Amino acid sequence: MSPGTVDENVVAQRTRWIREAIAALKELPLSDRQAFLGNKHNVAAAESYLRRSLEALFDVGRHILAKGFGCPTAEYKEIARNLFEKNVIGKDDADLMRKIAGYRNRMVHFYNEISPDELLEICLHHTGEIETLLERMLHWLRTVRGK
Repeated sequence: MSPGTVDENVVAQRTRWIREAIAALKELPLSDRQAFLGNKHNVAAAESYLRRSLEALFDVGRHILAKGFGCPTAEYKEIARNLFEKNVIGKDDADLMRKIAGYRNRMVHFYNEISPDELLEICLHHTGEIETLLERMLHWLRTVRGK
């Protein structure tokens, strides 16, 4: 696969999805454990918003690799490694992204092992990491690729 042009519309759409999902997460009663866990719809919504934001984050990375470098990458952990190897993100960001990839895979394949308490913890303390990784990729697009 030959490098092409990163499609700004694809990146903008995925960025919007991520930001909307995280904003929706913040509308849930995350700071009130009892209220959050007391309504099964809160837990289901949190899981959906979190999973979608993670998948969109990896879609941005995959798109940058495929279009910007001609480097098709299917596995989420590979996306993190390849983004680091192409100097899109730093080592610490790549390590974090690999960890997040593992969590996303658990959400999809081992969903029965993720407790509502663990989900609440992730939503309370780790959604900023998704935003940070997105900003790193957007920064690379703006500065290195001139987008």
